[in-house]
Amino acid sequence: MTRNGGRLRTIFRLGLKELASLRRDLAMLALIVYGFTVMIYIPASRGMLELRNGAVAVVDEDRSALSRQIVTALPQPYFLRPDPLPMDQVDGMLDAGRYAFVIDIPPRFQADFLAGRQPEIQVDVDATAMSQAGIGAGYIERIIREEAAGFGRNGVAPPAAGVNLAIRTLYNPNAQESWFVSVMVLINVVNLLSIITSGAALMRERERGTVEHLLTLPLGPFEIVCAKIWANGLVVVVAVGVSLTLVVGGVLDVPLAGSLPLFLAATALYLFTCTAIGIFLATVARSMPQLGLLCILVVFPITTLSGNTVPLDSMPEPIQRVMAFFASTHYVKIAQAVLYRGAGFSAVWPQFLIMIGIGALFFLLALARFRHTVARQVG
Repeated sequence: MTRNGGRLRTIFRLGLKELASLRRDLAMLALIVYGFTVMIYIPASRGMLELRNGAVAVVDEDRSALSRQIVTALPQPYFLRPDPLPMDQVDGMLDAGRYAFVIDIPPRFQADFLAGRQPEIQVDVDATAMSQAGIGAGYIERIIREEAAGFGRNGVAPPAAGVNLAIRTLYNPNAQESWFVSVMVLINVVNLLSIITSGAALMRERERGTVEHLLTLPLGPFEIVCAKIWANGLVVVVAVGVSLTLVVGGVLDVPLAGSLPLFLAATALYLFTCTAIGIFLATVARSMPQLGLLCILVVFPITTLSGNTVPLDSMPEPIQRVMAFFASTHYVKIAQAVLYRGAGFSAVWPQFLIMIGIGALFFLLALARFRHTVARQVG
């Protein structure tokens, strides 16, 4: 019991040394502050995935009340004010990138519609901006249908056949992108900084030669690794809590439905894995630039394939099976369940258990690799 207590005190004091070393590293502190503030605010507030100020031109060959109603119904700020355009300039304007959408309303459109002939409207879309093109085309189609249906109720248009859908949007009724992007970018920042901070901490020790000095003390690789994990993990957990409270919930005004302590507990558990990965990479790299390159190779896949940008179910089945072995996938599930849907521990405990197993595995790998590196240096 005394031996274990002494080991815990040693790990605690080594962790305090790590925090003191990080406090003197102004570049890393600036990166942490920038990552949990600006890197989250800019994507969430600028509408990277939503349609904003889409350039629209209209070829109105009908010049009827219905065609004018459709043109004036395009809402701002999703679309700019539509510009009239002659038919012979459509291809040139699209080739030049002047307009993202060109709506061609054919002659006798209103008359054919009221006669029940189902006329067609052509919408030309510049799909070089794929996200804007897909969303904007859907908006335009919905607007045309709604305006035509409303106009038809005052005329003699035939009743529409089919099924009327009653759609309820849960957890984000207005489909505000900032509610989704802010938390998902926060997770990306956690992936990046947790691996870099722990890896850079060990790399600093190696470059300064202080690892050898530590080994002259009654310390082992286990104490050194544990100290770096808890110290760097604590920094990121505190940064996540502050960022969620001040940036996500405060500046961006995103409602956080679930328990913040539960999410921070999941974050601490997830950082157990990420910091172990950072230490493992630091034992492989021979310099700080190499560590940065290795971090890119690791962070990019777990960021893009964990389901925080594209739903995991939309990915090929082999990728889904592989990503099930990464803690980032289960961390994203916990974040979405807790922060978006207000889920409690009873709904996410399986993900907690899986992250514990994955974290233990990566910790053992990092510890074994560090012991091998130390043995090679001593030998």
